[in-house]
Amino acid sequence: MNRRTFLGTIPFAASVPLLPGRSHFNALFFVDDEDALICARKFDLAVSLNLHKRLMNEVIVEIGKSFLGADYVAHSLEAPGEERLVVNLRGLDCVLLCENSLSLARCVKKNTMTFEAYKAELQFIRYRGGVINRYPSRLHYFSDYIYDNEKKGVLKDITKSIGGVPYKKTIDFMSTHVDSYPQLKEHPEFVKTIARQEAEINKRELYHIPKADVEKFASKIKSGDILAITCTIPGLDIAHTGIAIWQNNKLHLMHAPNVGQKVVITEKTLAEYLAGNKKQSGIMVARALEPI
Repeated sequence: MNRRTFLGTIPFAASVPLLPGRSHFNALFFVDDEDALICARKFDLAVSLNLHKRLMNEVIVEIGKSFLGADYVAHSLEAPGEERLVVNLRGLDCVLLCENSLSLARCVKKNTMTFEAYKAELQFIRYRGGVINRYPSRLHYFSDYIYDNEKKGVLKDITKSIGGVPYKKTIDFMSTHVDSYPQLKEHPEFVKTIARQEAEINKRELYHIPKADVEKFASKIKSGDILAITCTIPGLDIAHTGIAIWQNNKLHLMHAPNVGQKVVITEKTLAEYLAGNKKQSGIMVARALEPI
């Protein structure tokens, strides 16, 4: 999700789709001191705005807005060697914007506003069951990401309840595009594990709101909801992600669009944005739960 690698040859979304893996090693890996400083600034902002007193979705919006203007950075999780927690608050792709906003917001609501607490939340959200156990333990497919975080009490998939229809698709992109993933090429034993994970995803009933219906159901989406944009690419569930935000009584998307661009709120409404991208088919909607 990228955590999910980008193919610049496919012109949609923000020009390129979100594909599982983030499969190159030319990333900006974490620089603890700089990231810790940025983290502290986010928490200072939260204190100044009394965000701990506000609802979770409102905290996500304010944290997300604090990233506006940040550079897009692709493949930001792909560190060589054994799988480890990679932190990057300096440059974001579409998933990192959602993930960092969610992790920081959970710290604010729990009143655990330290860099170590943020990293713990990040690991909990990013990995299956919150446990790092080599490359396949990372939640590479975003529908799986939502599913696992629903089990952990972090998110609730509200897509079906607000008007979603079945999203029928065979998910197998990673296991059928091994050459796109250095970790899979280097460790062929991982492919079988990934294939088993894909098989589990394919047993589930997935739902999305087709893009033609987004305007009709927009009133049921709140600012701060995590939006996962479904696509027509064979084998892939989600092409792009962002955060829902209402402005002037219209629903927009806050997102990290593409290489060479910065985190923005779309000028177009969400429905208009989706309509202009032929390979985007609709949205899944995940609502962050108040942390216990």
